[in-house]
Amino acid sequence: MSTSAKSVHFDENNMWVELLDGRTLGIPLVWFPRLLHAKPEQRQKCELSIAGIHWDELDEDISVAGLLAGRGDATYATKIAA
Repeated sequence: MSTSAKSVHFDENNMWVELLDGRTLGIPLVWFPRLLHAKPEQRQKCELSIAGIHWDELDEDISVAGLLAGRGDATYATKIAA
């Protein structure tokens, strides 16, 4: 079964990623500050690939493997730890 993203949509607090294998992941937007602070129309301008989700306008790339592993924005986490 493939773990690629089939679709992405948002509510006020979460990103919902439907996978090709039938699973749906609910990810808190606070895990990804760029998405959290983006306008709703910016969030919708994403591109799906085999490996993940890309937002050119927001300079954000999220891997499906990372979501399945429970990882949020590693760049943001590094800044907090510093």
